Amino acid sequence: MNILLVDDSRLARTELRHLLQAFPDVTIVGEARHADEARTQIQALRPDLLLLDVQMPGQTGFELLASLEAAPHVIFTTAYDEYALQAFAVNALDYLLKPVQESRLAAALAKARARVAGPVPAEVSAGAGTMEEAPQAPLTAQDQVFVKDGERCWFVKLADIKLFEINGSYTRIHFSTHRPLIPRTLQQLEARLDPKVFFRANRQQIINLKWIAGIEPWFSNTLRLTLKDGPEVEVSRQQSVRFRELLSL
Repeated sequence: MNILLVDDSRLARTELRHLLQAFPDVTIVGEARHADEARTQIQALRPDLLLLDVQMPGQTGFELLASLEAAPHVIFTTAYDEYALQAFAVNALDYLLKPVQESRLAAALAKARARVAGPVPAEVSAGAGTMEEAPQAPLTAQDQVFVKDGERCWFVKLADIKLFEINGSYTRIHFSTHRPLIPRTLQQLEARLDPKVFFRANRQQIINLKWIAGIEPWFSNTLRLTLKDGPEVEVSRQQSVRFRELLSL
């Protein structure tokens, strides 16, 4: 997979080069410091993928893409989180915040690899909100997901999400002070989440085990868990057995 680095920061380009050494199927075909250089190199080199900064002298990464008749696939790399929604509006494969983490870069390159190889299923986008990620790819606690609810959007590390719970036909996500809704079922989410970190407490809720602040016995041999900064979650009888087995020596 041929990649063109587009970033006005030499340090940022050097760091990306270093990270990309871990991926033997990747070839860096060139570098560009701004939109004008990038246009010339895109035409000459025909890269499969751009690792593209947003803020650059002259024109932004978005203006560069708008000026191209045919653009390669794009992964944005930027220090600013406020352009995430705009990035996905132009069909970017991913949006990586600097300093770029190798695990996030690996997940983004997996999306690019699948797209370069052929068509992939469309990303989910409907209803009150979305949580978008590479189809069928397993997620770790260190992965970030793009969450959109109405006009608001976030990039959230899964480790920072303490609770998923059913709300009608949607799922509510609890992180920081936010509670957005996404059109996913708990079954869909459970299939993607790391079972060593996320536990199905009952039919309504999945909890992040790292956020448990207290455990106490409850009625009929069940358990009640208190999450850091709330709320409390009751574990069903069947899942209480599994919970004890999971956390016992």
